[in-house]
Amino acid sequence: MLATERARIERSLAHLERQDTGEPADDVDPANLASELYQAEFDEGLADDLREQLAAVDRAEARLAAGTYGLSIESGTPISDERLEAVPTAERTVEEEA
Repeated sequence: MLATERARIERSLAHLERQDTGEPADDVDPANLASELYQAEFDEGLADDLREQLAAVDRAEARLAAGTYGLSIESGTPISDERLEAVPTAERTVEEEA
């Protein structure tokens, strides 16, 4: 599950990088400049979120290697299989997360 999650995130990041054509917007039309700026900021926010998700995968892989994957980082309580299937990088139980 973690390998699949890593691959999904890395594909999404690569897709974002390919979308940037590097061509400047039409300097004459302020609407084009605003639209390009908005899209660039939106993409950067999305890339930040994806990098955070990738860091969560790294932490989950470290817990797997240490033999603590599936246990809450707060209490050591087992995280349900259903939660781990839904969120493979889960670090806490549903109750602790709430």
